[in-house]
Amino acid sequence: MSERVLVNFFYAPSIGHAVEALYYANGHHAARPGREITVALNAATAVEFADFCPFVSARYAMDHSFVEPCADSAGRLAVLPREWDYVIEDGRRYQDFQLEMFPGMRDYYAAADEHLIAREKRTFTCDRRVGYLPRQHLRFELPESVRREHRPRIAVLPGGSGDPALYPSAGSWLLILDALHEAYPEAEIVLLGKLGQDGRTTTTLGESGFRQLLGHRSRPVSALDVPLAEQLALVQASDVFLSPHTGFGLAVLATGTPWLTLSGGRWFEYFFNGVPFRSIIPDTGRFPSFSQFDPALVFEDEDGPRTPSMSRARIEADLGRIVTAAGELAAGQVSYEQALRDYFPALLAAHGGDASGIWSIDGVHLDYLC
Repeated sequence: MSERVLVNFFYAPSIGHAVEALYYANGHHAARPGREITVALNAATAVEFADFCPFVSARYAMDHSFVEPCADSAGRLAVLPREWDYVIEDGRRYQDFQLEMFPGMRDYYAAADEHLIAREKRTFTCDRRVGYLPRQHLRFELPESVRREHRPRIAVLPGGSGDPALYPSAGSWLLILDALHEAYPEAEIVLLGKLGQDGRTTTTLGESGFRQLLGHRSRPVSALDVPLAEQLALVQASDVFLSPHTGFGLAVLATGTPWLTLSGGRWFEYFFNGVPFRSIIPDTGRFPSFSQFDPALVFEDEDGPRTPSMSRARIEADLGRIVTAAGELAAGQVSYEQALRDYFPALLAAHGGDASGIWSIDGVHLDYLC
């Protein structure tokens, strides 16, 4: 019988964390392809992404609170089989500050310690002692039924699921759409997002903001609230995907489509998956960014509360760079290696030359910051 591996990756509901889990699972699969890989994910994230990964044998959606404490953790983990050869878990479960911030996560892993038995070893993702090959490029295999014909297309997600202040306003997005349409009038613009309430994360731009963007003279196509697989298929059939930093961007890279990020806000880009990309990093002297777990600076902008790096002034300052990057990515003029070589020195400069706060999945940054 093949060895049975559980990748127990219960973390925040942002869909980017589901991609992280599958990326790690792929690295463990690549090291020992004969093993049977099962993943356990937060039920509030995109658990269905596991269905796009042939190396995953089974997946479990764990219905458990993440932020709030849970009085019935043992009962909620009962759906997981108890015995495995290897139990491989998200390394954040060992970070005390995370357990303090997220009591639900603390309770989940405390119950997992009691419930799960590892015959060979219990450890964390990326542990090479149990077989792990770093930097294996994850690619989703989307269902044939949702695949779309490729055409000149720019897929746009105006924001993520965080505070609206962390993303450009609808007014700033109209400036961007104006510039893109003037530079690339032949490109279809598709607007992605989710407003429907189903217990998962939603796009906080809101209905009125989407209405403004859909009324733009470029006549954008709406993919708002269509199933995730169909949105990913549209992105896969596009030349470039444009958004602020968002977990959906990680899923985009798993489709093979270049990601053009309006970088800034709380998090810099840390996931690199063999796909060309551009991160438009702001002048952090004018537009402070990358607070990570610390509270983000918010001020009253022309269009309401906004972090400096998502303000109208910042968008106006970087509009030319955004348009240029969209064109070079769409034309295939940027290689993955060149994107990495350009990105990390710019990120280091944005941190004032201090690399101590820079990190990336599988330590990709270490090859470019000496």
